Amino acid sequence: MTALTAAKPLATPNPPTRRVIRWEYPASAALLLGTAIAYLINLSANGWANSFYSAAVQAGSRSWEAFFFGSSDAANSITVDKPPASLWLMELSVRVFGLNSWSILVPEVVLGVGSVALVWATVRRPFGPAAGLLAGAVLAATPVAALMFRFNNPDALLVFLMVAAAWAMTRAVEDGRTRWLVLTGAFIGFGFLTKQLQVLLVVPALALTYLVAGPPALGKRVAQLFAAGAAMIVAAGWWLLAVELWPADLRPWIGGSQHNSILELTLGYNGLGRLNGEETGSVGPGGELPSGGNGMWGSTGITRLFEPAQGGQIAWLIPAALIGLVAGILLRGRASRTDPRRAALILWGGWLLVTGLVFSFMAGIFHAYYTVALAPAVAALVGASAVALWRERDRPGVRVVLAAMVAVTTATAWMLLSRSTNFVPWLRWTVLVSGIVTTVAMLLPMPRKVGLVSALAAVLVGLAGPVAYSVDTIATAHQGSMPTAGPNVGGMHGRGPMGGEGRPGMDGAMGGTRPGADGQNRADGRNGAVPGVSGSGAGAAPGANGPGAGADPGTNGSGAGPAPGTNGSGTDGGPNASGENGAAGAVPGGDGAPGSNGTPATDGTVGAAQSSETSQGGPGGMGGLLGSTTPGAQVVALLESDGDKYTWVAAAIGSNSAAGYQLATELPVMPVGGFNGSDPSPTLEQFQRYVAEGRIHYFIGGGRGGPGGSESGSAAITAWVEQNFTATVVDGVTLYDLTAR
Repeated sequence: MTALTAAKPLATPNPPTRRVIRWEYPASAALLLGTAIAYLINLSANGWANSFYSAAVQAGSRSWEAFFFGSSDAANSITVDKPPASLWLMELSVRVFGLNSWSILVPEVVLGVGSVALVWATVRRPFGPAAGLLAGAVLAATPVAALMFRFNNPDALLVFLMVAAAWAMTRAVEDGRTRWLVLTGAFIGFGFLTKQLQVLLVVPALALTYLVAGPPALGKRVAQLFAAGAAMIVAAGWWLLAVELWPADLRPWIGGSQHNSILELTLGYNGLGRLNGEETGSVGPGGELPSGGNGMWGSTGITRLFEPAQGGQIAWLIPAALIGLVAGILLRGRASRTDPRRAALILWGGWLLVTGLVFSFMAGIFHAYYTVALAPAVAALVGASAVALWRERDRPGVRVVLAAMVAVTTATAWMLLSRSTNFVPWLRWTVLVSGIVTTVAMLLPMPRKVGLVSALAAVLVGLAGPVAYSVDTIATAHQGSMPTAGPNVGGMHGRGPMGGEGRPGMDGAMGGTRPGADGQNRADGRNGAVPGVSGSGAGAAPGANGPGAGADPGTNGSGAGPAPGTNGSGTDGGPNASGENGAAGAVPGGDGAPGSNGTPATDGTVGAAQSSETSQGGPGGMGGLLGSTTPGAQVVALLESDGDKYTWVAAAIGSNSAAGYQLATELPVMPVGGFNGSDPSPTLEQFQRYVAEGRIHYFIGGGRGGPGGSESGSAAITAWVEQNFTATVVDGVTLYDLTAR
């Protein structure tokens, strides 16, 4: 510590001169253009990506009411379980360019490139062009960023808005103008309309930064922060107020809530429930974790971000970022209170620490892709601290810190790459050897040109693993509700929602969407861990063109799934929890409904089946909890026939079950019970009234119900339909004509 602080004073009361270096703009243009090209490559392979949101985009492109509320269907029966801001850009794109994969996903790529540009610009201001370019490159190469900036979940817009808030705060620290604080608050407010309370994780870092380093006197700084808070409330509150004041019977049900309340959704399912696990209507049980901390969403604790499920997504440079944060602040020890470099380190360091700790210990729903919210902070800290330390490399203590950063990065890369030994097997050895050599080189004083070579080697050691994972991510189709970046490494999230086992090493991972012959979920229907299945039988997916077996949640039979090439409509795998028979390895929610047209697992994976996105869907087939299906031509034609005469051409249990049919027909399909099938919308009485009024044409059988079993509203609706209407199988899909009694 003394070695870092005892040398020459480093005070910089004013921001460093931001003169333009000749190579800077060409290099930044190459960074942004390269990011755009990389993220656009193979983009259409992701199809509808998360069809839950794609169906809402389709609805919002047809109905301005659905646009405003974020409805799942254009007839406005229920909303998605988030505010609608992340849908708006995609919906406007679809209105202009029509409904297709590119019109939905290109706006996400634009947000990714914009986020890289903002990180570059924000880090550049206090630390210079080299630091900005390195930070931007690290963000672009982060595997989870390469995943989520090509996917239609809300996280792309959320990250962009958080980075924009950091940029505005950086400007505020420079000149102390209130307008920058107001703009910061506005960005956070719109982030709230994207993913609710998650955006608030960066607020402590933003506030602390200005309290410590803002130019005005303390009283004015506090007043300016109140102005920022007011701007945040206005930016988020106008929509919340409109929804709360809108008559409930004149707007869609608020998805994810049990009492049709956006405030309940904010504070419960998307709020405190994420922290303590008490999430009413969630996909699985919440509450206290079992002994040892391993719950449905994986173990909690300080090492959570380095575990197999999350490590390859984000952890590559976290140790280096933390070391750089501490060393960078020590280097600024003699600087003035308003020092912009120390302020930047407080901002990005606070972002990383608060968000990382919350992710590490939250007991509620947690997915690996959430870690994309850490990527800008990690990138900024690595870029800023590495360049700042490099400028002081003539000091022995600084060289020790640089060597330590390279060493821990090498060790982390070795650990992460060792979890997927069949993935580019030579890479981990190359990183290890190069890392050791570079670590030693960092300890030695050296001429400038030799030093530049060692600096380049350090960058390559740090980015080799993330780039390899990102290339694999870009080359791979990702669909469904739980995408992950990079190759399969196992260790996903703990037990499945019904307590079942997944493929070896995955402990019952819920629905992933990763391809691979090693048992990973594929967007094309191959090999995936399936929630709720604990049977020991083979999980081979059904044959090439025929429906296969389905099973309700709770399946524990040991029977084998249909062999490849068969056209069976269901193979008994032993009685399940509800007393019905179903094949082991089938997706939860089926009742003997058709299965996937995927290929069997090639590695003997227990419980392997089709991907969550194509669950129970060969041609036709009912979707499951975590993904939809691509319906067959006969089903589509049947739904489209006289479809404009009905408010909903069909109803299905759960949003993903309905999504595939809605996207295929571009007509409203009612998602009974919302995302999880657990929301009390509609009630049985309401559904019966809709049927009596002739507003729903078909009911699609085979969907999963929500928690509560036979007591849930979706289960009651299903039972009533089965008792009063005749089933017809078309393309392997069970349909009930609700207009024929």
